[in-house]
Amino acid sequence: MSRWLIASRFSVLLMTVMSAVLGGLLAARFAPFDPLAFGLCLAGLMLAHATNNLLNDYTDSRRGIDKDNYSRNQYGVHVLEDGLLTSSQLMRYIVLTGLAAILVGAWLIGLRGGMTAALMLAGAFFVLFYTWPLKYLGLGEPAVLLVWGPLMVGGTCYVVSGTWNEDVIWLGLLYALGPTAVLFGKHIDKLEFDAAKGVRTLPVLLGESLARRCVQAMLITQYLGCVLLVVTGREHWILLLVFLATPFLVRQLRNFSRTKPTQRPQEFPENLWPLWFAPNAFAHTRRFTPLFLGALAIGTVL
Repeated sequence: MSRWLIASRFSVLLMTVMSAVLGGLLAARFAPFDPLAFGLCLAGLMLAHATNNLLNDYTDSRRGIDKDNYSRNQYGVHVLEDGLLTSSQLMRYIVLTGLAAILVGAWLIGLRGGMTAALMLAGAFFVLFYTWPLKYLGLGEPAVLLVWGPLMVGGTCYVVSGTWNEDVIWLGLLYALGPTAVLFGKHIDKLEFDAAKGVRTLPVLLGESLARRCVQAMLITQYLGCVLLVVTGREHWILLLVFLATPFLVRQLRNFSRTKPTQRPQEFPENLWPLWFAPNAFAHTRRFTPLFLGALAIGTVL
């Protein structure tokens, strides 16, 4: 179990947990909260994300992308490159984890029906094809925005309550801009490495300067989107609590306005260096997201 937790990069599944929590919270606006449906949905999404992480490492290792890749080990052990598992052992993990996700999905189809099967198939597409070819064609970042937003948030809301609306989609997108910004930051950090390996992520295609501007735009959009929802009367004014994270926004806008420092700043964690943009994007997201979810929870009660 400990090897599976390490291999699946369990620590990064928090983003999926947040998507499911947001979807469950929004579902409570439509119908009495169904704990069984929510628990199954959360488990299924985490298993699907874990399967994707396992496939990602397996595929990139087989294609030679992760060989001598210093940045990959900055955000987790690579079980193949570090010799923790053999290829056949990792493949067994992939099959078992994927089958578990399918079984949970089948249970949910029987429980909810309707669009549940279509949502599950859409998720399976991204699980199987994110690493290749989507990530190699500059489509990995848009895929993350869609998956962690409308698909996970909207899908959880639908499975738990039996319905959803456009507000659920917009709120899902606002949340998903955070994980997408973190992914952008990670791909900016390894831009030169990816370009040399032929991995055409969106930052590779856009260039570093424009990619940094995209991250800035995503972070600002999270706040502007909240203001728009409040002004139009779609959300309670309490959602403006997200502006308590503004100091962190300003700091990250400044960090993304210039290239990475040539040397590690004294206050920057030594264990994260030489990564720079990904940790900084995550620093903002981990402040914004609790405020966002907390404000929506309060607004739902009010």
